[in-house]
Amino acid sequence: MTVFTRRKFLTATAAAGAAGIGLSAAGKFAGWAAAKPEPLVLKTAGIEAKLAEAGPTRNVLTYGEAGPPPVVRMRKGEPFAARLVNGIDDPTTIHWHGIRVPNKMDGVPFLVQPYVYQGDHFDYAFTPPDAGTFWYHPHCNTLEQMGHGLTGVIVVENPNDPAFDSEVVINLRDWRLGDDGQFIEQFRPRDAAKTGTYGTVRTANWLDQPQYDAPAGGLVRLRAAITDVTRIYAFRVDGAAAAVIALDGNPVPQRFAPDALQLGPGQRLELAIRMPDEEGAIVSLRDVRGTKPKVLATLRAVGKSLKRDLRDLRPLEANPVAEADPGSAKHIALALSATAENVPGDGICGSLGYSFWAINKVPWPGDTPDPTAPLAELKLGQSYVIDMENLTPHSHPIHLHGMSFKVLSSSTRQVQPPISDTYLIQPDEKVQLGFVADNPGDWLLHCHIIEHQKTGMTSYFRVA
Repeated sequence: MTVFTRRKFLTATAAAGAAGIGLSAAGKFAGWAAAKPEPLVLKTAGIEAKLAEAGPTRNVLTYGEAGPPPVVRMRKGEPFAARLVNGIDDPTTIHWHGIRVPNKMDGVPFLVQPYVYQGDHFDYAFTPPDAGTFWYHPHCNTLEQMGHGLTGVIVVENPNDPAFDSEVVINLRDWRLGDDGQFIEQFRPRDAAKTGTYGTVRTANWLDQPQYDAPAGGLVRLRAAITDVTRIYAFRVDGAAAAVIALDGNPVPQRFAPDALQLGPGQRLELAIRMPDEEGAIVSLRDVRGTKPKVLATLRAVGKSLKRDLRDLRPLEANPVAEADPGSAKHIALALSATAENVPGDGICGSLGYSFWAINKVPWPGDTPDPTAPLAELKLGQSYVIDMENLTPHSHPIHLHGMSFKVLSSSTRQVQPPISDTYLIQPDEKVQLGFVADNPGDWLLHCHIIEHQKTGMTSYFRVA
């Protein structure tokens, strides 16, 4: 695995990382450093796990000693601390996907922090300013580490949330396994140059179609995170009334039914589901995209009906995300495109040895005078609008680290508009994403189909 070590790059990014000491949008939480909560220990480990009928799969990666990575729970506005202990022979980090953390806590090696080698540890500490559903994963050798299991869900709780009768958290992901249940190659170049290499075994919480009990006639809060490296989902709920209440950690402006709602890797879905009154009735969460639709998980109604009404559920509290001013906003043109196949140099935390994709016609790192320069240098506190255009025949879930944006307009569909950190841009779509550059430091912008990220569709903004 190659390591990005250009002196000019490290010097510049070290200075920017040192500047990334706070989050102005969460200024009321500025005193968190003095609290020093007991850190949650997340230790990476290689285990065996039953993922397929063929038998236990070897070299599955997790945090802990057995089973899937734990659901990490935090509370909005309260200090959180975690210690990453690396127990595997591959360097790693943790990225807190979607949480607006200080730059030095973002977990991107060499951009903001060093590798954590086997036997070493790294301490993360921050105060989550936003409530919602997020997730955590490495930003080292991501195709291998994430593909082998190092992906977990984060729930940031808000004590002011409306009352539900049950909560179900689902980690959605694929595995690349052969007929013997063992790992096969994580990617194929011909697929990386298209939609990405799909897995062969699909799971929810590392299980095939798990079932969870929920009170009959009650309201269930279902949180689902797509932690897969490739797959795009189209969600549908059968057997009960359901409404989308939040996307990517933020309440939706207006609730709607999840009628084949498409979301890509890195995105999160929150549903309010009104369970049937009849005990034993089954509710299914399904992926209806493509030629192989699948039931992902089911809920079973138990007990006497609580007779709750979905319409009585009050709205979720909005997160304190700064609103961009379109009148004063500066525009950033961003074109997503394919590129001629070639062998790139070093990339952020390794390379797959190909470049198929580009941002503004430059694959990361590109053949330019300074291939590691930021995509744009942004002024702290300034409003910006990303004018993003997808020139490819494939969808791309584009993720921005460290900040949240509002989807202002789309050339192909009506928008509400939601607040997010990951946008699934469709082929030939043009979209405007408005945000305030309120978090100093260097922040990645990349496609979360990991093969696309690793073969060129990556860059970063510098906020100072």
